Amino acid sequence: MHHRNALRLRCLGIDTYQHHVVFLRADCHVSVSEGFVSQSRVRVSGNGRTILATVNVVKSDLLADGEASLSEAARLALGVGEHDVILLSHPAPVESLSLMRSKVYGNRLDDKAMEEIVKDIVLGRYSELHLAAFVTACAGSRLDEAEMIALTRAMIKVGQRIEWRSHNGNRIVVDKHCVGGLPGNRTTPIVVAIVAAHGLLIPKTSSRAITSPAGTADTMEMLAPVELGIDDMRRVVEKEGGCIVWGGSAGLSPADDMLIRVERPLELDSEGQLIASVLSKKAAAGSTHVVVDIPLGPTAKVRTPEAAEVLRQRLQLVGHAVGLEVRAIISDGSQPVGRGIGPALEAYDVLAVLQGKPDAPADLRERSLTLASLIIEMAGSVPRNMGRQQAEVLLENGAAWIKFQAICEAQGGMRIPPKSGHHRPVLARHKGRVTAIDNRRLARVAKLAGAPKAVAAGVEFLAPIGTEVVKGQPLYVVHAEAQGELNYALDYVSTQDSNIITVE
Repeated sequence: MHHRNALRLRCLGIDTYQHHVVFLRADCHVSVSEGFVSQSRVRVSGNGRTILATVNVVKSDLLADGEASLSEAARLALGVGEHDVILLSHPAPVESLSLMRSKVYGNRLDDKAMEEIVKDIVLGRYSELHLAAFVTACAGSRLDEAEMIALTRAMIKVGQRIEWRSHNGNRIVVDKHCVGGLPGNRTTPIVVAIVAAHGLLIPKTSSRAITSPAGTADTMEMLAPVELGIDDMRRVVEKEGGCIVWGGSAGLSPADDMLIRVERPLELDSEGQLIASVLSKKAAAGSTHVVVDIPLGPTAKVRTPEAAEVLRQRLQLVGHAVGLEVRAIISDGSQPVGRGIGPALEAYDVLAVLQGKPDAPADLRERSLTLASLIIEMAGSVPRNMGRQQAEVLLENGAAWIKFQAICEAQGGMRIPPKSGHHRPVLARHKGRVTAIDNRRLARVAKLAGAPKAVAAGVEFLAPIGTEVVKGQPLYVVHAEAQGELNYALDYVSTQDSNIITVE
């Protein structure tokens, strides 16, 4: 440890999510000589690897003289452990920050500028503050169509792209996506099962929840492992024709994962980034034909027919520019789909539809069939208007259920989702008819109950629009894994009066 910028590592086990942080004493000789202060960006080397990290200063005796610590994410990225030596130095200046700042001031970014920014993001050269500034500068409607195409192209270019061998002499690779905003809309596992049973290739990478009570990957994880790398993903798809894995572990669009990491705490959904995010992931997974579902409703993510139409056209336009055949459809986003809202509860809905149970949620079944039939027709594997019949046969004769079980086994083994230990119904205060649902507030109840982290937590939704209810009838049931979280969610419900489900 003779290098003047060397420090011995002390493992404090601090979880900073995915942020790379280096903890230094206030009087650390390296900080003093190099001028590092709190929030400085520094280059950290160890074990033959190098990362960029943000300095946090420790003003207590947590670290001894000559010691430094790393956040767990940074320590794992370097592959270092207790007492290993790390070296600190100044990073090279990040040239693309001037391009990012020009976007903040409202200037347009061309293909080259976008590529420079995205490349630096993936190399870890942007701090959380820089990422937040970029995300915010692109939010709202601050990206025009050319910039959306540039961002999508850049995100595809910096990641890896899977090439699939032709399947049954067919070079078509299909995929589907829902822009979200609708609790419980868990069509993906059902659609993948139907489409793969039909014989098409559907390598589905899904996200975890960003601002919702469950993402597709969270729900699928209740039924089978989803953290598969590219080699395992390829093995599953070549064996079964489809998979449902978490996109983050496949690392197909690394820039997207980094942007989502910042969008999550900011709760920002930017149209341009949404389009680039969706399409870069599809292209990276090797897809050629993609169906996108855009739920439209007063409390969905997309709230006006005009906004839905613009998004639909832009998805198709940007898709075409990056070599994807995209068909976007606008669907009813006025209320939740299925009964479950939360990972395990949604998984039970998926199983009920695939197993053909009489009490399976009809709306979830219907939406899944609509999307599956569009994909089958778009791939040209059946004549137009015959996709629906084909999808129904595969669901009803059990072929989709058999295929789903095979995919789960190939991904590492099928599991039974857990059930919550605590639940309580929320009752109608008076007789009447359900006329409206606030999707966002209902999703919030599920999140306050602990979803998606507490996997069995969430909401069981029992009163779709049009339901006639009597006073005291359960409208929904709140599920939690701990009594405290159940109380927390119910406290919120009590402050909302009848704003969540309107009964008139």
